[in-house]
Amino acid sequence: MAEPVKYEAIFCAVNAGFSDLVMFAARRAGARGATIIKGRGTTSIEAEKEFDITIQPEKEVVMMLVPEEVKDNVLRSIYTTCGLESDANGIAFSLPVTKAVGLTDFAKTE
Repeated sequence: MAEPVKYEAIFCAVNAGFSDLVMFAARRAGARGATIIKGRGTTSIEAEKEFDITIQPEKEVVMMLVPEEVKDNVLRSIYTTCGLESDANGIAFSLPVTKAVGLTDFAKTE
């Protein structure tokens, strides 16, 4: 029996209007699709001064599941295209996924 595919969840928060750029970068590195959630960023004035950035309150969070073996490439592509040094002002991180259904025919594997 084939070993099940291991997935990672990648979350990327960017300024509003940049989620398409995140998806372009992610697809280029092997991701397939994502869910985009509208959000609002918060920070203190002290943090803005310390990091020398201005926080735009309107955000988009791009969530995607990717096979574990492409995670690093996807994160690198997102960072180089949409990182803190870009207009997207994005941050991204990944979390391991212990189970995922709906991506394969889960019922037939029982």
